[in-house]
Amino acid sequence: MNEDMAFIFAAVAAFVAIAGVGWVAVGAAGDAQSKRRMQTVVGAGGLERGKRHHSALDAAAQRKRHVQESLKDMEQRQKDQRKKNLTLKSRIQQAGMDFTPARFWLASLGMAVLGFVLAYVTGQTMLMSGGSAVIAGLGLPRWWLGFMCSRRKKKFTQEFANALDVIVRGIKSGLPLNECLKIISRESPEPVASEFQLLVEGIALGVSLEDGLRRMCERMPLPELNFFTTVLVIQQKTGGNLAEALGNLAMVLRARKMMREKIGALSAEAKSSAGIIGSMPPGVGGIVYLTTPSYMSQMVTDPTGQLMLLGGATWMAIGIFVMRGMINFKI
Repeated sequence: MNEDMAFIFAAVAAFVAIAGVGWVAVGAAGDAQSKRRMQTVVGAGGLERGKRHHSALDAAAQRKRHVQESLKDMEQRQKDQRKKNLTLKSRIQQAGMDFTPARFWLASLGMAVLGFVLAYVTGQTMLMSGGSAVIAGLGLPRWWLGFMCSRRKKKFTQEFANALDVIVRGIKSGLPLNECLKIISRESPEPVASEFQLLVEGIALGVSLEDGLRRMCERMPLPELNFFTTVLVIQQKTGGNLAEALGNLAMVLRARKMMREKIGALSAEAKSSAGIIGSMPPGVGGIVYLTTPSYMSQMVTDPTGQLMLLGGATWMAIGIFVMRGMINFKI
């Protein structure tokens, strides 16, 4: 009996041992298979994430190349534009005039003849009459043209930030860019309206946006407009949030305007002093000539006096230009 019990106990123990070994082997195989599956899944996911990461890097690198190429092209065009700005035709366009350079030179010739005749009729020598003709024919017309260009650029700068706000609000409300440009051309004050009207008409005739903006920069060579052109060209080639970019640009332009006005306020005293110092010699000379003509007539009629007046005027002009360069700040 004891032997039977021992045999049964030994058989049960052997069964349990064999079952345990089998369970461990099956569990190990299952764990190995699970690990292989996990590694396969993780490897596939990692490969997918790696592909997405590399594709994102490639897209960012491609966008960076597009931006760099666009900036290089625009920089080259700005250099060419600065060379073109030296021509008379471009200056006439910047002033918002529609006459030809030939008419400008004819008007300058008429002014020179008028200045010569007036100086000769009043009894001046040929040297003084020739100087008056040069000043009236070359100095006054070009000064007037430069004054008109500066005034038009100043008006454009003052209203350009508001035009950008119109584009930002229009894009946020769902309007396309061309409709926003049309709104600016209809409702903005001059010269912003006329410049954007030419841009809209060019786009309607088939001119690309980049070429239209480049022509606008030729007519209105301003840093603010170059910034606007850069933002639109880069956004057109690489994509992005145009409303946010133009909103930031409008804030930068307003900050530049505030800085310019602050500099003007701080330099107002120096400008007033320069104006008073520059106007005193000719003002005093004119008063003395009106009160005692016999005292100053020798300076006007005598050749030595005329040379002295010419030398004094030259040195006064040099001093005025130096003071203007010291108090004229551009940002």
